[in-house]
Amino acid sequence: MPHVVKHAFVSIAAAGMAVAMASCQSVPQPAASQAAAAAATNIPRQPDGKPNLNGIWQTIGSAHWDLENHIARSGPVLELGAIAAVPAGMSVVEGDTIPYQEWASKKKQENYDNWLTLDPEVKCYLPGIPRATYMPFPFQILQSHNSDMVMAYEYASASRVIKMGPTEPPPVDTWMGQSTGKWEGDTLVVDTIGFNDRTWFDRAGNFHSEALHVVERFTPKTSDLIEYEATIEDPKVFTRPWKIRVPLYRRQDKNAQLLEFKCVEFVEEMMYGHLRKKTGKEKPFAAARMRWP
Repeated sequence: MPHVVKHAFVSIAAAGMAVAMASCQSVPQPAASQAAAAAATNIPRQPDGKPNLNGIWQTIGSAHWDLENHIARSGPVLELGAIAAVPAGMSVVEGDTIPYQEWASKKKQENYDNWLTLDPEVKCYLPGIPRATYMPFPFQILQSHNSDMVMAYEYASASRVIKMGPTEPPPVDTWMGQSTGKWEGDTLVVDTIGFNDRTWFDRAGNFHSEALHVVERFTPKTSDLIEYEATIEDPKVFTRPWKIRVPLYRRQDKNAQLLEFKCVEFVEEMMYGHLRKKTGKEKPFAAARMRWP
């Protein structure tokens, strides 16, 4: 009997030691990690387990005016007063400034000085990528679990297809480029090439060449928030690749939907009015007084 008791005591002691060691090795997770894990469980998902990004999204801020730091200032047309004034904004560029080559920095300033004449947005041209994402208009992500994705933008009824698989090289350069996508965990990674050189990044004259290469990352943080990051590379214009980062918020409006903003008709007179046959009965437009450039 003493022999049995001795063995029982040894077994209990060993079990107790194992529990104690397990307790010592179990390190509590940091609060941030716990919050991230909790958020991941709240992300809506497709049947295949991938995040469900379907919905209407929009950023908030002034990146569409200028990606870099900028102060508030008057708008270009005196009669529009505060309506067209430029709001202040913090840089969304990693490191605050865009790494232009010397010649390109001068070209950017020239664009800035002649914004109303040169900005493609003024003429309702397609916005390009990444500019379409942070314009003051919503866009919609259309996603299924087994096919390509579509992103439709309210501005100018622009859109793009994201091919979720192998693609051929783009046959021609275009305003919106050619996008291919893949998943890295819960992040949608979109690689876009095949741009022309006619789009800008914002209203401050930041520009690129036809060698532009954009890699976007859409990472859902909650069911209503996506962290958007874009890495921009163009060896003809910049000294190195650079990044921007903005949050995208799900539109919560009742019956939220994309509405029409077919802006071509708003610029026809400005662009082609001089081609109209004169009848002698035209009413002259009042001359706007320009503050700048």
